[in-house]
Amino acid sequence: MGTNGTDGTGTGTTNRTTRAYIGSFTHAGGAGITTAAVDRTTGALTAVHSTAEVPDPSFLALAPGGDVLYAVSETDDGAAAAFTLAGDRDRPVLLGEPVPVRGGAPTHLALAGGHLLTANYGSGSVTTIPLREDGSLAPAASHVLAHEGGGPHPDRQEAPHAHAVLPDPTGRWVLSVDLGTDSVRICALDPDDRTLNVHREVRLRPGAGPRHLAFHPGGGFAYVVNELDPTLTALRWDAEKGELEPLGETPLLPAGADGAGATYPSAVVVAPDGRFVWAANRGHDSIAVLALDEAGGAPRPVTHVPCGGHWPRDLALDPSGRRLYAANERSGDVTWFDVDPATGIPHRAGSIPVTAVSCVVFG
Repeated sequence: MGTNGTDGTGTGTTNRTTRAYIGSFTHAGGAGITTAAVDRTTGALTAVHSTAEVPDPSFLALAPGGDVLYAVSETDDGAAAAFTLAGDRDRPVLLGEPVPVRGGAPTHLALAGGHLLTANYGSGSVTTIPLREDGSLAPAASHVLAHEGGGPHPDRQEAPHAHAVLPDPTGRWVLSVDLGTDSVRICALDPDDRTLNVHREVRLRPGAGPRHLAFHPGGGFAYVVNELDPTLTALRWDAEKGELEPLGETPLLPAGADGAGATYPSAVVVAPDGRFVWAANRGHDSIAVLALDEAGGAPRPVTHVPCGGHWPRDLALDPSGRRLYAANERSGDVTWFDVDPATGIPHRAGSIPVTAVSCVVFG
C-alpha cells in the first residue's frame, strides 16, 4: 500500500513519499481523516489509514514542511485540531486536545502569521488560534472576529456565514469570504494582541453568495466562486493598499443549463502557471474549465466535464499541477483527472471510494 518509506508505486524507494489527506463527515458515515498513498506515475490513490478522533473534519490544511496537519471539526460547537505527522506520515496523531473555536460549524481553515484561522459558517465569524513552536494549538482561541450583515436570499443569507479564510500571497493580509453578506473582508492580523482588524469590506453582487476564493499565482488577481448564483467573480488585488476591485462575473454553467436543476458551486482552483481556473458545480455535477488571459483578469469559459460522481464539494491539484482531484460528497468517492496542459481540460483517470468525502490536501 505504499507505506513504510515506499513511494506509492511499489518501487520501495526511500525518497519522501507523496500522500493525500482526505477529510470526510463522520456523522454521515465517513472515516474522518483518510491517508492515501499517491502513485507518482498515474496519480492513483490508495487508502492506507484512517482516523476518526475528531468528528466531521470537513476541511484540512498542512503546515509548511508538512509535519503537522490541521483540521476543523464542523460541529455545532465547533473545534480545530492539530495532528503530528512527524513519526509516521501515514498515521496522523493528535497533537494535544482539539481547541474550541468559539464559533459554530467551522468550514474552512488556513495558516497565517503563526496562527490558525477558522471560518465559522454557523456563527458568521473568524477565529484566531495561536500556534506553539511544535505546531500544536494554544489551549484557547485568542480572538473571534464577528461578521455583521445579511443578504437578499431568505434562507441562506438571514445572517453572516463566513465560509472561507486565507492569507493573501504576501502574507500581509487575511481575507474572509462571507456567503451570508455577499462580501469579502480584508483584515490585518495584529501580531501583538493576535486580533484581526477589518481594513476593508468589498461588496459583491447581492444574492451571489460568495463561498471560496483563490489567488492567481502572479498575485495581482483573485477569483471568488459564488454558491447561490453559479458564477465566478474576477477581482483585481492590490497587496500594497489591501484593495480588491471586482472586474466582472463569468457563468459556471453551460448555456441552457439553468433549468436543469439547482446548482451550487463549491470550490475554485487556479493552475500554477496561471493559465486556467477550475470550479466545481454541485447539482450539475461538473467541473467548469475557464481559460485566463496573460494578465489573469478575464476568465473565459472553455468547457464542462463530469465530476466523476455526485456533489463535488472540493477540488485540489496535486503538487505537480498535472492532476485534478474532485471530492464527490454524495456519491462518496474521490475522482482524479489528468489535465491537458494545452487546453486545461481534465480527463478522468480513476477514483477511490471515500464515504461522505469533503476535501483533499497533498503533502
